[in-house]
Amino acid sequence: MTTTALALPPDKHMVWIPSGVFRMGSDHHYPEEAPARAVTVAGFWIDATPVTAAQFRRFVKATGYVTVAERVPDAARYPGAAPESLVPGSSLFVPPDRPVDLRNHLNWWAFIPGADWRHPEGPGSTLHGRDRHPVVHVAAEDVAAYAAWAGKRLPTEAEWEYAARGGLDGAEYAWGAEFTIKGRQLANTWQGEFPRQNLTLDGYARTSPVGAFPANGYGLFDMIGNVWEWTTDLDTSPRSAASPCCSGEPGRGVTLDPANPHPEIPRQVLKGGSHLCAPNYCQRYRPAARMPHAVDTGTSHLGFRCIVRV
Repeated sequence: MTTTALALPPDKHMVWIPSGVFRMGSDHHYPEEAPARAVTVAGFWIDATPVTAAQFRRFVKATGYVTVAERVPDAARYPGAAPESLVPGSSLFVPPDRPVDLRNHLNWWAFIPGADWRHPEGPGSTLHGRDRHPVVHVAAEDVAAYAAWAGKRLPTEAEWEYAARGGLDGAEYAWGAEFTIKGRQLANTWQGEFPRQNLTLDGYARTSPVGAFPANGYGLFDMIGNVWEWTTDLDTSPRSAASPCCSGEPGRGVTLDPANPHPEIPRQVLKGGSHLCAPNYCQRYRPAARMPHAVDTGTSHLGFRCIVRV
C-alpha cells in the first residue's frame, strides 16, 4: 500500500488517499449494494469537504457559468411535462403536514420554479450565512464544469466509497460499527419520523456547514449525510432494485407512463446519503449505500466533491 502522496497537494483543501484493496458494497442492506466484492483503488487526492457555495460562487464569477436549474429547459427532452414546469427551477424537499404514503417520494418533493444554487429554498431565499454550506441544486453537467475549471475530476463510485470508509474496511459506518457514540450524532441525518417529524438532534434541519461533524480516518468531512454526492458511474441497477429513496425525481412535473415509469434519462450514482436519510425510511447513511439519480436534475440535498489522480 502507498502510504504517502506522490506529489504536493493540488490545493490546501485536498487530502491524500493511499492506494489499496477494500471490500466494496454490502450483502446486508439494499439489493443494489450487493454483492460485496474486493476492489483495488489507486491513490488519489480528494477534497476534504463537499464543494461549498462560496467555492462555487468563485467558479461562476470567473466563468459566467449558468447552471441547469437556471436555464429554460428544452421541451423536447420532457414529453408530457407540465407547461408550468418548463421554466428554470429545481427540486425542493417540502415536508408534508399530514401522514403520507412513504412509497411515493413525490409526497415530499416538489419542483419549485426559481430554486437554484443561489436560492436553495426557492425565490426569496439566499445564500446569506451559507458560504460554508455545500452548494446544492447542481446537476451532473454543472459539477463536471466546475471540476474541469478547477483542474480536477469527479470520483468514481469505488474511489468515493473507498475514501468514505476512512480505512475501516467492511465497517457499517464511516466511523465504525455504531451509528451514534454515547448518543452523539456523527453526521447530519434525519432524527424522527420522516418526512414529517425532524427532531434535529444533530442541530440542523437542512444542510450544515462543512466540517460541522467529525472527520473520518482519512481526515474527510461529511462523507456521510449532509448532501448526497455525485460520482461518475452510470447506474446499471434494475429499476426495481434501485429504489429512488429520498431523491427528488422526477423533476418538472413529468407525467409518467405507467408502462414506462422511468423516463429514459441517464442516471449516475450518488453516494453518502443526506440530511434527509432516516432510520424509518432511507438508511443510506453508510459508505456502501448508493442511489441512481437523473443527470439533468439537481435537488436541495445534492452536492459533490472533486478528486485529482496522480
